[in-house]
Amino acid sequence: MNRARPRRLGRTLAIQHWTVIVLVGLGLALAALAPISASADSLNWRKEKDSVDADITTWSLIRTLEKVAEATGWQIYVEPGTQRRVSTKFKDRPRDRALDFLIPNLGRALLPGTNGGPPRLLVFRNSQRDATRLIRSRDKGPKPIPNELIVTLKPGTNAEDLAKQLGAKIVGKSAGLNSVRLQFANEEATESAREALLNNEAVASVDPNFPITPVPVPENGSGPVLPNLKLAPVTAGQAIVIGLIDTAVQVQPGGADDILLQGVKVQGETSGPPPSDSPTHGTAMKDALRNGIAMSAEGDQGTRVRILPVDVYGNNATTTTYEVAEGVYQAMQKGANIINLSLGGEGDTPYLHDIIRKGAAAGYTFVASAGNEPVASPTFPAAYPEVIAVTAGDAQGRIASYANWGAFVDVMAPGNAYVNFNNQTYRVSGTSPAAAYISGAIAGRSDYSGVSLSQAAAAVIRAMPPPTRR
Repeated sequence: MNRARPRRLGRTLAIQHWTVIVLVGLGLALAALAPISASADSLNWRKEKDSVDADITTWSLIRTLEKVAEATGWQIYVEPGTQRRVSTKFKDRPRDRALDFLIPNLGRALLPGTNGGPPRLLVFRNSQRDATRLIRSRDKGPKPIPNELIVTLKPGTNAEDLAKQLGAKIVGKSAGLNSVRLQFANEEATESAREALLNNEAVASVDPNFPITPVPVPENGSGPVLPNLKLAPVTAGQAIVIGLIDTAVQVQPGGADDILLQGVKVQGETSGPPPSDSPTHGTAMKDALRNGIAMSAEGDQGTRVRILPVDVYGNNATTTTYEVAEGVYQAMQKGANIINLSLGGEGDTPYLHDIIRKGAAAGYTFVASAGNEPVASPTFPAAYPEVIAVTAGDAQGRIASYANWGAFVDVMAPGNAYVNFNNQTYRVSGTSPAAAYISGAIAGRSDYSGVSLSQAAAAVIRAMPPPTRR
């Protein structure tokens, strides 16, 4: 049987057409229109008159593009690593001439929007296709964690020296992604450091860090017995590995958890062991993955699917997009082919999107939960185009009353997971188990049928009832 395996990116990186999951990138948040309080610099964009005034001496290119995005409503994409300090002063210039002054010595293309969306402005050094970093307004939408920045450094840059120069504290560091999570004393210090970093040639990108919504805790309940899952022996490189980016997973006696690989702790060993009196969210998602794998089982053939637990919470009730990105990276480095993200939040940070986009391009498959709020607004990382976004519902295609039903949703799956823990049954409901079920089903279909992960994903999505929009 031909069992195609995705290739590795860097040491390992692969994902399929859409997939979920983490946080470093270049500053793409944005703001615009009229003066701002941090300096005397100002941008006044009068769309109704197609006339622009500007008086800028200290803004970086990214800050300037943020202001343009806010003032115009355009979607602006910039080539990663593009850094400039903008210094210009003009009055009553038409749009195109104003852009000449605001974006000097760089290529640009203003394209019409697609499907009724806003126009897109591409800013690049080389070619239009290199403009991949989305600029967003910092004055709108979800708020990031106060007084924090995610900074990706260029090779050879000393993070400790940089933090000392800025008066910042390093509260997170990724050797593999060459990034640091910096914490500042107050908002003024954070904003000053951001501008300095955006104009620093040793810095590749600056991004916000967002909180991740706390995951639900399993509750006492009753439910079906966990299906039996026979394991087939595997040698190095043979297994299909699901990276479970979640809370810690508790190993149960009796051999049912032999499907688990040695886990990863993003928070470090200081986070300690998980509680022993009740199951964690990660433990419940492990069993939801098993259910999905078993759905594709054929006869007595054993599965070569394995689960790699990646704890991005430690002892904390919440986590951030920085830790999630690090968890995604480490899972891929340790051989995961599918990344399950039964978590999410409202904040969209390029740092996490970058690693997901690179992983997807390398053949990795990302799956994420759509969110447990009955709204249509996006949840990240599920809303990234490279990720399979999963909501919860029933066999008739009715979306659960608690589940997100936004246009970014790709598929619907059962929203309950059951776990037998210390001889008691627990249940957790939401889009989290729905996502884990789909991840397991994709892995199982690829393993049992010998098809690629992308083919397995397409088949699983076709087999599920299409979600009925509200």
